[in-house]
Amino acid sequence: MASEVNTENVNTADVEEVNTPETQKEPPLEENWVLKPEQEAQDSTPQSADHKDNIHYEDGVAVFTDPESKYQYTWSTEKEEWVLRDSRTYGFEDDTHTYTDSDGVKYFWDTQKNAWFPKLDDEFMAMYQLNYGFVQNEQAPPKADEVITKEVEKKPEKVEQAPKRKAPPPEPTWFDVDDEHNTNVYVTNLPLSLTEDEFVEFMQKCGLVMRDLSTGKMKVKLYIDPETKSFKGDALCTYIRIESVNLALQLLDGSDLKGNKVKLERAKFQMKGAFDPKLKPKKRKKKEREKLKRMQEKLFDWRPEKMRGERAKHEKVVILTNVFVPSMFDADVSLILEIQQDLREECSKCGTVKKVIMYDQHPEGVAQVNMKEPEEADAVVQLLNGRWFGKRKLFAEIWDGRTKYKIAETDSQITQRIEKWDKFLEGEESTANDGAQKTNTDN
Repeated sequence: MASEVNTENVNTADVEEVNTPETQKEPPLEENWVLKPEQEAQDSTPQSADHKDNIHYEDGVAVFTDPESKYQYTWSTEKEEWVLRDSRTYGFEDDTHTYTDSDGVKYFWDTQKNAWFPKLDDEFMAMYQLNYGFVQNEQAPPKADEVITKEVEKKPEKVEQAPKRKAPPPEPTWFDVDDEHNTNVYVTNLPLSLTEDEFVEFMQKCGLVMRDLSTGKMKVKLYIDPETKSFKGDALCTYIRIESVNLALQLLDGSDLKGNKVKLERAKFQMKGAFDPKLKPKKRKKKEREKLKRMQEKLFDWRPEKMRGERAKHEKVVILTNVFVPSMFDADVSLILEIQQDLREECSKCGTVKKVIMYDQHPEGVAQVNMKEPEEADAVVQLLNGRWFGKRKLFAEIWDGRTKYKIAETDSQITQRIEKWDKFLEGEESTANDGAQKTNTDN
């Protein structure tokens, strides 16, 4: 129906109020005011001589102004009667109230919204554009159905794009190392009698040689003739820093080594055969990389040189043997604490004791005492070496800094040790409770 037409695309501010011709909500049944014939005979008709002064002409059309109501009437040549000048015609069309204003615009009554809405057809759009809009000559005026459906049409929904697939990783191939990261130096014309240690000593004149993290050896390679199994006279050296490479090329290139004028250049690796990913060395784990980084930083760390006669840190540690027998602690684990406390008291006579460690699983009955100064450790050795302790002769010496005395325990041994300690702690707790009860009884 026409009452359901969407008028959003029309500027309702420019169109005459459509809710009512005045303020009416429902259309009157008879609004077409017309002078009846009997009224013409009365004094208020235009034919009366008294009303000739109230008639004037506009564009050849007679206009009569009622002196009392001030309404104006025009003479309709079609109906041959006087009609209101501001004539508003009401009617019905398809069982719907219609209303036509003075401009000829037809409105339809919407019963749901209780309002008048114009009929949007080609005639209305043409009139609207002539009164309020401007249409360019080269453009055809839009059709009414296009205007109505312009805003009704839904915006096209965005098409969800499928997630982009990651590009497959490239196949493993050979790669080139640029000069800024290549710390390898290729050396030729070396003496055939040269050893690996002599080559490392020669190359370390310009910087620190990298050490292999897995083997602990210097990363150098002396090339051997596969037929004769002898040194060919060329070698490869890997520095830690790129600055060492530049310095070696400046200082060692052309230098004399055992009568040979050696030649140095940046190492260039060439592909031999097809690339085999299986032969590629495994990538280091994060912990290994961090360990290697710490080692390299330690090598380049600035540390003051030891003073002449300064002793090493490990000389502050005293190792005591034959202190106990491991089977002693199977029956009573509290003996570990007693022996540890006795050793601390004895060693404190020689200086400050920082730590006492009992290696209770070691078959030689080893105990370790850490002193504050090496001289204090020497005094402990003199005090306890050869001395009898719990009917056992002690042997004391300064730790060499390399020997490890901790014995790895099996799972069963760990379980047994924990059970023994639990029994010991439970026994101490019960003893403390008995003492408290006895005190209360005495009180």
